[in-house]
Amino acid sequence: MPSIRQRIGFVAGLLGMFMAILDIQIVASSLNEIQAGVSATPDEISWVQTAYLIAEVIMIPLSGLLTRWLSTRYTFVISCLSFTAASIGCALAQTIEQLIVLRAIQGFVGGAMIPIVYAMSFSLFPTRVMGIVQALIGMIATTAPSIGPTLGGYITQATSWHWLFLMNVIPGLIAAAGVWFYLDMDKPDFSLFKKIDFLGLFFLIGFLGPLEYILEEGPGDDWFASHHIAGLTLISITSAVLFFWRAFSVDMPIVDLRVFRNRNFAVGSILGFVVGVALFGLVYLMPLFLGGVRHLNSLQIGQIMFVTGLSMFITAPIAGRLSDKVDIRYMLTFGLLMVGTGSLMNANLTADSGFYQFLWPQIVRGIGLLICIFTAARIAMGTLTDAQLGNAAGLFNLMRNLGGAVALAAMDTVRDIRFDYHWNQLIPAVNETRDAVSSQLFQLQHQFEGMVSDPYVLAVKQLASRVATEANVLSFNDMFIALGVIYLCAVPLMLFLRKPEAHDGGAAH
Repeated sequence: MPSIRQRIGFVAGLLGMFMAILDIQIVASSLNEIQAGVSATPDEISWVQTAYLIAEVIMIPLSGLLTRWLSTRYTFVISCLSFTAASIGCALAQTIEQLIVLRAIQGFVGGAMIPIVYAMSFSLFPTRVMGIVQALIGMIATTAPSIGPTLGGYITQATSWHWLFLMNVIPGLIAAAGVWFYLDMDKPDFSLFKKIDFLGLFFLIGFLGPLEYILEEGPGDDWFASHHIAGLTLISITSAVLFFWRAFSVDMPIVDLRVFRNRNFAVGSILGFVVGVALFGLVYLMPLFLGGVRHLNSLQIGQIMFVTGLSMFITAPIAGRLSDKVDIRYMLTFGLLMVGTGSLMNANLTADSGFYQFLWPQIVRGIGLLICIFTAARIAMGTLTDAQLGNAAGLFNLMRNLGGAVALAAMDTVRDIRFDYHWNQLIPAVNETRDAVSSQLFQLQHQFEGMVSDPYVLAVKQLASRVATEANVLSFNDMFIALGVIYLCAVPLMLFLRKPEAHDGGAAH
């Protein structure tokens, strides 16, 4: 077991990781206030989130190289202090251009903290306690994006949007100090700087940066109908080919992809991608339904979604300890089945669905999602050597984030397609020759008489609005079905896994 000092340092690392994940979504419910504060247009304000995500995705796979070059302690502390400084800069930004640049810096420098904590956990702790450690990390990884929009909305209402960033200052200093003073795991190797493949780094940025932008903005720009999206797609594909060529042709690639030769890591990373689909997809889908269909505010949405976080919080210590005694492949299978079942339980929503319709599905999904996150991480990295962990942790987290990005892009596109389908299926039934329709039109006309010059037109519009709402609800049901099917179809991947072997943890060496 690691010493008390190392445990304190690890907890400080968890705090930094929580901040980095929380800041992805914390601005989501406060974009209108930020837009007014920096005089931005609706198109510009979306970049407050997009810039952070693009920069973070680029940094995550680089974390392994940085820890080998600078050491775990130096990399984490530099990342955390830079993240804190960028947060102060975001709060002081006067224009949208300043805020976008500072958010990109914040995402880039903070992105290293997430995979570093994963690598820390496998290096420090022995297998006999790995279940509870990974359950704790999994709870942070799932809770932070879930509570982000609600916490952000509350902070903005209580103070101002500037405190969304200023709230990072004290935790950032505590996390940096805790790791600096209590966690000295390895030594830097500055000679590696001469061997860094800067050309490979250039190709990696050209690959992941445009890819993340395409997935974020593609649905709104009608994908390849936009010349901008088509051009970036060409850049991303070309850079990807060149990046993979460099990764397998130089002695020290910027990201070592040879770790995918480990079967457990390869399959575990695919499962990490699937976990990202639900983790980010559900955080996006539920608020979209509750806000767009039920017209609830961010605080009401947060109160409903709190059930997921609570179920994870209660489950974490139990599932963590259980995973140290039960084959984690069985636990991961159980988790996949739970998330799939919980998603299918929400496939019968109506325009009046609220807290009670989401209660049990959230409990089932919350338990399953927590189990999936920490068991997938254990399976992916549980058979690797300590020297491989830093690089592997970055790749595993990258796969999870890409799963979320692909899910959000696909959901927007598929939901639009399914909405059009259901609208075309429902609208023929709105025929005035049907008694129910003519009766409804008559009632609406009577209701609007004296209020407008042409009550019939307004009655037809009202009826069309109801049909649109029903088509929208049905498209959400389709999305929950799709999520459920994806998770149930991932279960056969268990056949390709082998049980991770026990290791003593870096602290014991």
